[in-house]
Amino acid sequence: MNLLHGVGDFFSLDIGTNSMRIVQLSGDNQHGWTLQRFAYVPIDQKLTADSSDLGKKRLGEAIMGAVVQAGIHTKNVAIGLPANKTFTSIVETETLPEKELKKSFKYEMDKYIPMALSDAKADFIILGPSPNDPARTEILVSSIAKDYAESTMETIEKTGLNIVAMEPEPLAMARALTNPGAIDATMAVDFGENSTDIVIIYKNHPRLVRSIPGGFSVLVKAISSGLNVREDQARQFILKFGLDQNQVEGQVFKILDTHLDNFASELAKSVRFFQTKYINGKVGGIILSGYASMIPLFANFIEAKTGIATMNGNPWQFVRTTPEQQQMLMNVASEFAVAIGLSERSND
Repeated sequence: MNLLHGVGDFFSLDIGTNSMRIVQLSGDNQHGWTLQRFAYVPIDQKLTADSSDLGKKRLGEAIMGAVVQAGIHTKNVAIGLPANKTFTSIVETETLPEKELKKSFKYEMDKYIPMALSDAKADFIILGPSPNDPARTEILVSSIAKDYAESTMETIEKTGLNIVAMEPEPLAMARALTNPGAIDATMAVDFGENSTDIVIIYKNHPRLVRSIPGGFSVLVKAISSGLNVREDQARQFILKFGLDQNQVEGQVFKILDTHLDNFASELAKSVRFFQTKYINGKVGGIILSGYASMIPLFANFIEAKTGIATMNGNPWQFVRTTPEQQQMLMNVASEFAVAIGLSERSND
């Protein structure tokens, strides 16, 4: 099992809070990708939260149902790992020949992860010379508690699937949403159900990865309480009216504005942290994913608060799809960033 590296022939599996996404692509980064098979399956939040043996069995059955629905034949799967279960950091070390650096860093990883190496599954990727000091090398380190990783692997492998890679969801998300070769840094933001993942890509590599608590469910509860409506109605209000001050006498906007002001401050804080470390780096744009790309005028709100050009991301930007596939994906396309990013992993 690889935590970060290339994997060969496989499909991707992204298990979210409310739905499950499966994607299988053909092609490569150089020539572009083509969508072969996919599935989108709504699931109950209680299912993913149930860690009992019965809960794991039911989750496994749901996964196999999605695999069958997608028409997947390979048993090899790459899965996303929630940001709140992983620790990802970019560190600098002395520049050495690559083989020597890989060998030595394996024995140094315990310095950079928040747990004993014996209690974790950890991996690293050499990013290359530091943008700050060409004499230093930057390395991305990622780890996850061994107990959680093994429990996840057991649940999936009991279905007969073979996990060939596990990757933190923010890294996969950023791969699908950002454009290689950009001069300025790009911040990718995935506003999820219960948390928000933030990744800043600079010179084709992640330079900052963080997850902050609070997501769409916080807004739903705020609207439900503030307008005295059921939570399902609150969801509809947010997704229909969003941050439009001219709708519902501005009531939805006023409630969301209060909560999202702190959210925008967290994005600005991430930008400042990045630019403090990378003096010559400039965040030239913010790309939104998940609920952030579904809420009307959310991008306008973030741009006004941060002063940085903000747009809704398109995880399908490098993937060729048929008109029939586009029709089937119309209402859920924005939710596939992690699944597509996992499928766009290098096979080198």
